[in-house]
Amino acid sequence: MEHISFGTDGWRATLETFTEPRVRMVGQAVADHLRAEGREGTVAVGYDARDTSRGFADALAEVLSDNGFDVLVSERDCPTPVLAWTVRDRGLAGGLVVTASHNPPEYNGVKFLPSAGAPALPDVTDDLEARLAEPTALPEDERGTVREDTFTTAYCQHALAFADNPDVSGIRIAYDAMHGSGRGVTNDLLEAAGATVESLRTERDPEFGGTPPEPTAERLQSLVERVTEGGADLGFANDGDADRLAVVTPERGYLDPNMLYAVLYDYLLESGEGPAVRTVSTTFVVDRLAAAHGEEAVEVPVGFKWVAEAMGEHGALVGGEESGGFGITEHLRNKDGVLLALVLAAAHAARPIDERADAIEAEYGEIHQGRTSLDCPNERKAAVLGSLDGDLPAAVAGVAVADVGAKDGFKIFLEDGTWVLVRPSGTEPKLRVYAEATSSERVEELLAAGRDLVEPRI
Repeated sequence: MEHISFGTDGWRATLETFTEPRVRMVGQAVADHLRAEGREGTVAVGYDARDTSRGFADALAEVLSDNGFDVLVSERDCPTPVLAWTVRDRGLAGGLVVTASHNPPEYNGVKFLPSAGAPALPDVTDDLEARLAEPTALPEDERGTVREDTFTTAYCQHALAFADNPDVSGIRIAYDAMHGSGRGVTNDLLEAAGATVESLRTERDPEFGGTPPEPTAERLQSLVERVTEGGADLGFANDGDADRLAVVTPERGYLDPNMLYAVLYDYLLESGEGPAVRTVSTTFVVDRLAAAHGEEAVEVPVGFKWVAEAMGEHGALVGGEESGGFGITEHLRNKDGVLLALVLAAAHAARPIDERADAIEAEYGEIHQGRTSLDCPNERKAAVLGSLDGDLPAAVAGVAVADVGAKDGFKIFLEDGTWVLVRPSGTEPKLRVYAEATSSERVEELLAAGRDLVEPRI
């Protein structure tokens, strides 16, 4: 039990720790949690493209059915957002996805999705951890059924209708699945909308071609070259479980996820209204864009569970984070890299994304961000951050401090509109230092100042 911990987005571990007996304990905890919540009926189980994922999914299904729940298991590996939307759309008791998302192939993981399809909040995951136990089984005549289901068909029909059946027939899109669960889903959805799609890395490969399925600039060089050299009008890439999206444009190449958020919000505001929710590490340009439209930007700690919660509480139009996860509230209070590809293709058809990004920069300022990490044992994190409380400098890198936020670590707002953030990693023994400024050079100065502030305290 001590090896099972639900962090920022479920429980993930290497396969030495992520074993079938422990996965079955998670299944029992979910069954007991759902019973305690008075939820009965059906649970959906999905899984990603890793070699071990279907076996773990079947183990979860068996434990849940032994506890009286009917279980729908995806017929193939499927994107996490497809499973999440299915749970909400069909009014299911909950869902489980076996995935380690963008982690290397030697990892696996599991996410629990409550009935709303949004990420589980700490009160839920704490309850799951408290209920971890060896599996039990009801008498045979009281057990549930297990059957396979195709979740993607209804989801894709919904996605096309939600995006108002956009005409993207003139757009050439290069799509990189990174051998993950978006293959045959995101690209098929774009083709169904009329786009011409060149599909890359869409073969199932449990080793992900030897690189973690994380759509960062350095891992998408082939996609960047195709688009910037004229082989496509746009490039899209999903991470391993397709809840994140990266975008490549002809002029900018890999589009900074902060600018991607601003582009998305700008497009959605053309036909909708509502606040934008962002994490503490996401750009202030979103705030300026919101204010210009009479809306607000709501800041929350890092972790999409907090974004999703605030999306509901504030009636937000959209929520997002600087790591490339975005959700549209009316569709699903969860990040969704499949639907977002279709929505951004429609945005490009209405106005080229490069042109839209240029206009945003001209009106609200350029986006320059950076991040660095400092090794810090988990047991030292609280003490280091505690030592900053009441001992922050009056100026950072030569600019006076205007305010300090403490939603997640310490965010130091400077008088020139720039900021530095120090927060603990939720997954590694590290402290993160982030900065945003008007130039890359200034970002480096702020990151250096942040390191100098924190490092002596570790």
